[in-house]
Amino acid sequence: MLDSDDADSVSSSSSSMRLDNMIVPGIEEVQVDKDVLLDQCLDALYEKRGSTREKALASIIEAFNNSLQHEFVEKKFATLLHQCLNSIKKGSAKEVALASHAIGLLAITTGPGEKAQEILEECVSPISEALKTRPESSKISALLECLAVITFVGGEEPEQTEKSMQILWQMAHPKLGSNVAASKPSPTVITMLVSAWSFLLTTMDGWALNPKSWQESISYFSTLLDKDDRLLRIAAGEALALIFEMGSLEKFCGETKSSGDPSIDEGNDSRKLMYVHGLKNKVLNQVRELSAEAGGKGSAKKDLNSQRNTFRDILDFLEDGYTPEISMKIGGESLNTSTWAQLIQLNFLKHFLGGGFVKHMQDNQFLHDVFAFTPKKKFLGAEYRMSGGEKVYGYYG
Repeated sequence: MLDSDDADSVSSSSSSMRLDNMIVPGIEEVQVDKDVLLDQCLDALYEKRGSTREKALASIIEAFNNSLQHEFVEKKFATLLHQCLNSIKKGSAKEVALASHAIGLLAITTGPGEKAQEILEECVSPISEALKTRPESSKISALLECLAVITFVGGEEPEQTEKSMQILWQMAHPKLGSNVAASKPSPTVITMLVSAWSFLLTTMDGWALNPKSWQESISYFSTLLDKDDRLLRIAAGEALALIFEMGSLEKFCGETKSSGDPSIDEGNDSRKLMYVHGLKNKVLNQVRELSAEAGGKGSAKKDLNSQRNTFRDILDFLEDGYTPEISMKIGGESLNTSTWAQLIQLNFLKHFLGGGFVKHMQDNQFLHDVFAFTPKKKFLGAEYRMSGGEKVYGYYG
């Protein structure tokens, strides 16, 4: 997750913002046509002054949050994508974060198809390169979030998703590869890494990962449950819940290569199963402790209740198989989730879209398909509008 200040700078901007030389003096009160403003913002991305480009990107993000810019994307898709990539390659940390967010919004606006595939193909290498330099948490988190979003939308082949997941995994384990920054990621960055990795795992066939990968993942996320950062512990706990939702203990063990001796093969299978059982029991004990934590472990008290609730849900799932069911009211219609995979997708996209979440859930066909959600339409005169606002109800079954 982004730090609060950085998140604000990425996901929102002043609606009254005017870029240098964009508005003729004396007519600032006149409403500028949104397409004209977007064209001006796009032109401003060619400016040499970094602050001008940052303001332009912030205005583009605001426009893409407030409404779906299909017509603008149809005309200026390639230009916007390549200018954002230039910002990622050459801009300040703030500009990189803004450009990353704009690219993610571009992918969500286009939805699956040729454009989303082009975004993924064009962006993976520049994002991977940008992750090597200047380890500012805001920049790194925005790049990771962007990588997850564009892969979620444009990754039509399992290999594409696996490649992005591997980039995330190597960021968490710098010694495993030479193509990532060697410095140890901050808790904020690791939290985003875990969230992004889990988000992409929701799109994978559980059988696609080999047993060693499953075991490494469980072991790593288990170690994160002992960290001091509560948000990191929550992300790791949800990742573990997703892993156990996707696979049985037998899947995590895999098939033993036959030795020709049935007694030896049976012994190998038994040892593997005992090891995985041990991992799950360790996780279960950690989850039980975190679900009842009295405080003192972790600095942010405001996150304590969130941690307890999350780990109570995880405990219910690991012990009894119950998954949390969420019902969220959007425009008078309910958006429902009943699996860990759906909940992780909802939380990730809600965090990424920020103030634009309700609007996109109302108008974005891609998100309708992801969540099997049909918005309620209210007719007013010759046009229909969808009422905003959202309300969350949590219940468990």
